[in-house]
Amino acid sequence: MTTHGDPATRSGAPTVAARTGSSETDETPPGPTGDGLPAALTGLRAAIGAARFPLALPSAEPARHTGRALTDQLDDYLLPRLARLDAPLLVVVGGSTGAGKSTLVNSLVQARVSAAGVLRPTTRSPVLVCNPADAAWFRQGELLPGLTRTNEPSEDPGTLHLVTAPALAPGLAFLDAPDIDSVVDANRALAGQLLAAADLWLFVTTAARYADAVPWELLRTARSRGASIAMVLDRVPPEAADEIAAHLSEMLAAQELGAAPLFVLPETWVDGQGLLPDRVTAPLGGWFARLAADAEARAAVVRQTLDGALASLHPTVEALADAADEQVAAADALDDRVRAAYQGAHRTVAEGMKDGRLLRGEVLARWQEFVGTGEFFRTLEARIGRLRDRLVAAVTGRPATPATELRNAIESQLVTLLRGVAAEAAEHTYTAWKAHPAGAALLEPPLAHASADLPERAERLVRDWQRAVLELVREEGGDRRFVARTAAYAVNATGLAVMIAVFASTAFIPTGLEVATGAGTTVAAQAVLQAIFGDQAVRTLAAKARGDLLERVRALLDEEAARYLARTDAARPGPEVAAGLRRAAARVEVARHRSGLADQAGPALPTPTPTPEDGTR
Repeated sequence: MTTHGDPATRSGAPTVAARTGSSETDETPPGPTGDGLPAALTGLRAAIGAARFPLALPSAEPARHTGRALTDQLDDYLLPRLARLDAPLLVVVGGSTGAGKSTLVNSLVQARVSAAGVLRPTTRSPVLVCNPADAAWFRQGELLPGLTRTNEPSEDPGTLHLVTAPALAPGLAFLDAPDIDSVVDANRALAGQLLAAADLWLFVTTAARYADAVPWELLRTARSRGASIAMVLDRVPPEAADEIAAHLSEMLAAQELGAAPLFVLPETWVDGQGLLPDRVTAPLGGWFARLAADAEARAAVVRQTLDGALASLHPTVEALADAADEQVAAADALDDRVRAAYQGAHRTVAEGMKDGRLLRGEVLARWQEFVGTGEFFRTLEARIGRLRDRLVAAVTGRPATPATELRNAIESQLVTLLRGVAAEAAEHTYTAWKAHPAGAALLEPPLAHASADLPERAERLVRDWQRAVLELVREEGGDRRFVARTAAYAVNATGLAVMIAVFASTAFIPTGLEVATGAGTTVAAQAVLQAIFGDQAVRTLAAKARGDLLERVRALLDEEAARYLARTDAARPGPEVAAGLRRAAARVEVARHRSGLADQAGPALPTPTPTPEDGTR
């Protein structure tokens, strides 16, 4: 990173110890401008940049806002300030609409450098005013690098108007920020960004608006990050000055901000240049003059605010990591709902192979037509041996139409089942996601139904499975004289019997329901196969064919589920995001303690002398 000032004078940033004259031993870690703290902050910035919060959770938008604010603070203040601790003290003047910030800045520097008027918002882009000797510090762009430097007033909030004022002492700069409660969103956001880049926050409020909520929210933020703060209570009626000042002091004390210097400016007029009378601004101007003249006091302010900002990083980043964990947990929860729906669909198919539903209707009729008449079933038990020969003769001597029709009936029944379970799983998943805030944001209408090409894929699955069953029969019965004698058509007939048998009970022993449903169909299939292959071979064939079908069905349903899972995969931050944030924050905290900033940051701001006539409290 480059630093402020003349490039010819940059020779690396000295440590705090070197700057303050304290000694270091070989065992003492580097100061804050050594490799430790800047490197840790750079690592933290990278971890924050890698964090994403795409799922629509209540914590997502606050986390995104926090991430942006942290990145801005690192870029705008922490890293540039660590690089050059001896840069001029930056005082950001903030406050509510119409509080008189610009008028106050103009009066303090004794020049009309910032536009003031009755129209709101007046300050559309920030104005930074400094002594001409300090201008080089701010032209380089390391501080607030996202703002384009300009020498002319601008209505573009992305610019920083640089102005020099000889009346302002060297070592001090004022930045007139947009209103913190501006009606323009960009102005409010910029005001917050600028305040986070301040060494000293000068809050300007009025007798009429000092209790407004927005300033106090920002003041609590300032307190939480240990920032140096001074308060200006402007436009106070003289007769109510003591009462209002006392009430504001009580409010500051209640927010643990009682140590903040408070300056009370009475209601008054402005001169032809729009400047306040010297007698009104003298107490505040004198206080800043003393601060500008005391290098050690300025350094103490910088160290206090810098250490406070560093100390606030750890809890803030921890909250960011918690939000990243919530993203992962939400994505996992959505995935669980998908898997539950499609696993349920797979179970339905598995149950359909056991409960006889696939043996009803067309499949039963075509099977009966294929193997024989009702008399065939009545004589089955006594004529198992002859049944085998009858089946072989029948299937080798009659046209292939009954076999084709049986195969088509099996395919149709299976495809119907697969289409039904896929549609039901899609509907259940859609409903479950719709009830989840993150899931609802990911949904699109087509997800409520199975894929448009599911019927074709289901048909292809069944046909592929039927061919695999025939191949299985060839492999299992390859050494059987039966298969050798009857050649391919016997394999086809036996394969069809295996397909029928797959839809029976897992143990391949027909239950009463199966016999009743199939009118003896299952018994016929079992008897035929046992006659050809034997009991153990029957069980092996059935188990393999059933397992193969279920695996194919699982693959099909997994493809359907992937339509949902792909959306969570695209949105889910990796578990390493939260872990990376926590590790980076921990490294910063260790480096902060080793830097010694906290030890060097004592009472920073000079205490104004409280005299009734000079307007201080």
